[in-house]
Amino acid sequence: MQLKDLTWPKIDSLSRDIPVLVPVAALEQHGGHLPVFTDSMLLGEVLRRVEQQLRDRILVAPLMWLGNSHHHIDFPGTLSASPRVYLDLLNDLADNLITHGFKRLVFLNGHGGNTTPGKQAIFEVRQRYRTRKDLLLLFSTYWDNAKPNAGRADLVQSQMGHACEWETSMILTLTPELVGEVKSLEAVPFGFAFEPAYRGWITKDRTVPGHIGDPRHATADKGEYLFQSFSTGVVELLTQVEAWDGASWDA
Repeated sequence: MQLKDLTWPKIDSLSRDIPVLVPVAALEQHGGHLPVFTDSMLLGEVLRRVEQQLRDRILVAPLMWLGNSHHHIDFPGTLSASPRVYLDLLNDLADNLITHGFKRLVFLNGHGGNTTPGKQAIFEVRQRYRTRKDLLLLFSTYWDNAKPNAGRADLVQSQMGHACEWETSMILTLTPELVGEVKSLEAVPFGFAFEPAYRGWITKDRTVPGHIGDPRHATADKGEYLFQSFSTGVVELLTQVEAWDGASWDA
C-alpha cells in the first residue's frame, strides 16, 4: 500500500504491526552517461516490484529523493542535504511514524552516501525510545539484500559502484533513452583504502569522470536480472520483519 494514496482514517485503521517502508535515495551526478536521478529511479523500480509481491502487507512512504550527497557537490546538478540536516530529517520521519503508533520501521536505501548517516539516525532513534521493547528499527540498502554474482557469471563487478556496470545495466532496462555513450569510457577502480585507518574523501578524490566501476559491460539483460535479484532480497527482508515476534532483539 502507498501511504500517499490513503486517507487518514484508512491509515488509522491499519495494524500498527504492519512493516512501514521509508525509501531514501538521492539526486546527484552519475558520470557523463547516466541521469542525476539514477539512485531514486532505481530504488523506485525495486519498490514497485516489491509492492507487486507484498501488496497490502506493507505500507510504503513516498520516496525521499534528497540524500546526503555532499561528496558529489563538485559536480553540477547534485542536490544534497548536509549530513547533520539529513540526520535530523531521518530522525523526524521515524518520530512521526512512531507517534502514529507504527512499530516496524524499515528505511530502505538506494544511495551509498546515505548509509553512514542512516545507521546513525536509527541508532539515535533507539536511544530516545530506549524503554520500548516493541520497536523494530532497521536501515538497509537494497543491494545488500542479494548476492547477484552467485547466479550470474558474466557480471564483471562483484559489488555496487557508482554509475557502474550494475547501475548502468538497470537504467538500460528502465529508461535506455537516458543512457549516454559508454563504450569509450574507462574503468575506474573501486579501491580507496588507507588501511587500517578510514580516510575521509570527496568523490573527485576517487574519480575524474564521476563513475566508479566499469559501465562498458552494462546490458539491459543484466539490468533485469539485477532488478529481480535485489527486489527478491528486499521481499525476503520484509517477510522477516513481518514475522518478527514483536519483542525480541534477534530476528
